[in-house]
This record gives sequence, C-alpha cells and structure tokens, in this order.
Amino acid sequence: MTFWTKLKTTLAMIKFEHTLFALPFAFLGAVLAANGLPDWRQILWITVAMFGARSAAMTFNRIIDRRFDAENPRTANRELPSGKLSVKFAWAFLIVSVILFEIAAYSLNWLTFALSPVALLSILGYSYAKRLTSFAHLILGWSLAISPTAAWIAVRGALDSEIPLLLSLLVMMWTAGFDILYACQDFEFDKRAGLRSIPARFGIKNSLWIARLFHVQAFLVLVLLYFVTELGWLALLGVAAVGALMIYQHTLVKPNDLTRMNAAFFTTNAFVSVILFVTFGGAVFLAK
Repeated sequence: MTFWTKLKTTLAMIKFEHTLFALPFAFLGAVLAANGLPDWRQILWITVAMFGARSAAMTFNRIIDRRFDAENPRTANRELPSGKLSVKFAWAFLIVSVILFEIAAYSLNWLTFALSPVALLSILGYSYAKRLTSFAHLILGWSLAISPTAAWIAVRGALDSEIPLLLSLLVMMWTAGFDILYACQDFEFDKRAGLRSIPARFGIKNSLWIARLFHVQAFLVLVLLYFVTELGWLALLGVAAVGALMIYQHTLVKPNDLTRMNAAFFTTNAFVSVILFVTFGGAVFLAK
C-alpha cells in the first residue's frame, strides 16, 4: 500500500470529513472568548488539538468496536474488520494522535494542559458507553461538547463566563439527538449484540421522539445563548436557520423508512455547526 493510499484509508477510518461537526463549534468558542479574532498561534493549536483529539477518539472507537463492526453488515467493510488497515497500525496512529493533542494543549496554556486528561478520558471512554448504558448518546454529546468550552479556556486561560457552557450544552443535546437518529439504523443488530442504545431499548418510534425532545432542548438552549450574547440580527438569523434545519432533519426520518438517514445525519448536521459559526461569529465582528 502506497503512502497516499494508506493516508486516504486512515482518514476514511477516522471519518475526517465529519470534523465539520465539531471544529466550527471550537472556532466559535474561540471567537466568542476573544470577542474577535484570536491570536494566530491560538487558532493553530486549537486546530491541532481538535485534530489530535478527534483522531484519537475515532481510532480508539474503531479498535474497541472492531468485533462488533465485523458482525454488523452495515460496518463490516470498515478499515479494521476488512483488513484494509492493521490493528497494530491503528494503535500506533492512536498514540501519535494523543501525543499531538497533548502537545497542543501544553502549547496553549497551563489550564488547557491540566484539563487535557479529562478531555481524553471523555472522548476515549465513550467507546465503552454503549456496552454499559443507554446514556451513551449523551456521553457522545458530552465528548463533542467539550470543544467550545475548551477553546474558550484556550483563549482566555480561564472559564469566566456562562457563554461557553451554554454553547457546550447546545452541542451536547444536539449531538445526542442526531446520534439517536443514526443508531436507529442498527436497531436489530444492537438488540442481538446486547448493546444498550436508546433504539435497542425503546424501539425506533419512541427513539425518534426522544431525539426530537433532545433537539427541542438544544434549540431552547440556543435561544438562551442568543439572549445572553446579545449579538443582534445576524445571530438571530442563525437561530432561525438552525431551528428550521432541525425540523427538516426530522421530516426525513420515519419509523418505517430510514432510507434518507444519510441526508438527515451528514448534510443537515454539517450545516448546523457551520451556520452557527458564520452567524454568531460574524455577529461578533459586526458588533465591534
């Protein structure tokens, strides 16, 4: 396998394109913390930290779940169960990713470095969650929700406002909701394998309602964030657009028809984070 082929396969393993889900939230947390554009070094190390953390989390998840992935027809062709990448290589990539994350955390400030083990424990521990509890979707939400607050701390060196906490709560509930939707695809397999996803426990119909409830909560937090930040018309436009996208996402998925799940999961979710970054982040600069 050539270097470029291996790189492409590795990026596929960690779903590099899904970085769009979390990275804009980290950048938004940084912009809100700086009340404008952060220092270029902060932007650089926040980006490196996000890449390292997400790469480590996804790789560890693929290593730990490779037996389940091999048994599930939807995931059997993933890079580890199919043999496209070796487990040994995945462990090496994981270690490098963790080191990269720690270097970035250290390069930002002492508090980001001191809290980095908490972030690592959260993002790596998620891989075991579905074996233990139906709250796994919320644990995944927590893992992604760390990023905006972490970026705030990276810029300010302190957690001195409710703003990043509200942004993180929004990310947590939004992520948990769409993860429940995505897990509906594995309803039958999760039940057979004894995995404790919400669809496996409550069925697809009830799970769709739980996902809607989580997204209603996320939207209410977004409205509260808007009033707390007082960022004006552009941020309000972002609130309206995200609300519309959340509603649209749920029209795509029905208990007896999950064929449009990819559109609901990948397309709309990527837009949510980008829209909030552009509108709330842009409003920060308009307010200056």
